[in-house]
Amino acid sequence: MFKKILIANRGEIAVRVIRACKEWGIPTVAIHSDVDRDSMHVRLADESVCVGTHQPLNSYLNIPAIMSAIELTGAEAVHPGYGFLSENSDFAKILEDYKIKFIGPSSKLIEMMGDKIQAKKIAKEYGLPVIEGSDGGVKDKKYAKEICKKIGFPVLIKASAGGGGKGMKIVYKESEFDDLFATAKSEAQKYFGNDEVYIEKFFQNPRHIEVQVLSGKNRTVHLHERDCSVQRRHQKLIEETPSPILTDDIRKDLFERTVNMVSKIGYEGAGTVEFIYENEKFYFLEMNTRVQVEHPVSEMITGIDIIKEQIWIAFTGNTALKQSDVVPRGHAIECRINAEDASKNFQPSPGTIGMCHQPSGFRTRVDGSIFQGYKVTPYYDSMVCKLICHGRNRTEAIQRMRRSLDEFVIEGITTTIDLHKKLLDHPKFIKSDFNVSWLDKEKII
Repeated sequence: MFKKILIANRGEIAVRVIRACKEWGIPTVAIHSDVDRDSMHVRLADESVCVGTHQPLNSYLNIPAIMSAIELTGAEAVHPGYGFLSENSDFAKILEDYKIKFIGPSSKLIEMMGDKIQAKKIAKEYGLPVIEGSDGGVKDKKYAKEICKKIGFPVLIKASAGGGGKGMKIVYKESEFDDLFATAKSEAQKYFGNDEVYIEKFFQNPRHIEVQVLSGKNRTVHLHERDCSVQRRHQKLIEETPSPILTDDIRKDLFERTVNMVSKIGYEGAGTVEFIYENEKFYFLEMNTRVQVEHPVSEMITGIDIIKEQIWIAFTGNTALKQSDVVPRGHAIECRINAEDASKNFQPSPGTIGMCHQPSGFRTRVDGSIFQGYKVTPYYDSMVCKLICHGRNRTEAIQRMRRSLDEFVIEGITTTIDLHKKLLDHPKFIKSDFNVSWLDKEKII
């Protein structure tokens, strides 16, 4: 096994990786910015190295500083977590060149699947249904309009190199197109350094379904699906598995096609293939070549530690799992707890945490890095922890989540705990009568 792993991340996911490494008996190195010096991931790691100031570009995205930390500590492998450099093919390539193991797929595959246009072509080639739209990037406005007229409004303009809702615009009618096309290109350039966009048919009432995979040279296995349809402005809030709306036949077809594509491209590591689902049909959206924020719900129903499996695949090249080893039980739900004021349009709420009481009990899990006295800064993602509950069925999982949310106390900052209570009590959530636009269209708060 690896003699030492450096975690190129912070917060909740860094803590999660350190815990998995400790169970393997692997020493860990935490990198951190100046404001994260006293963070939980730094406290739990065996070693720590400051790689820069609070700005992400100067620390968690600072490849030269991270490479220096690797050399200084003698780390043999790097776990990137999610976000930051987790899907940066240049970073993965540098590690490959220096014979440092990147715990994830090859730089080639990261680049290939990170290009949403190319990924769409690959998905289509290997039998996954794709959304109608442009065959590639569109720079010419006149040509873009022709595509829109062909597939019909509404359409979605998306940044080719994008994610997280950035560089994404919905165009409901032709008269809106010129302004929104220009805005999407401008945002794509600003956030990703690439103004290329592509166009897809916009689905008005879709669900967001994704399939978790673990893949090695020997085989690819799936850990079933997740339903991530409770979102605000394309950002996930609640995830659950299994999806309450999929039939067994659709689920079987979805898994077979996903596994076929992932195995055919020679993927190694943990990954997630995301789909739009509407009118009992699914369409390929993208592939995330990393571990997802919502991976714990898959762990809860399968009993499989995805992070430890990632490390095993990186070390051996193979997955130890067979598909017959993956036997889902019950239902799991995850609520993302963000330092945000939902009543003020999800305004960030930095500050120092006072009293902090985290829920516990039967089949209740909290993944996070917060504690009394922890300073939530305005410099990074607002998620402070995740609450995951498991039940024999969806009803019991909801009941357990309600109880756990009632127990959760975080003072000193405003969080989305109260919002989650309202969502779980909402008749539409209970009936699973919602889609990705639900919170953006209905006033819940």
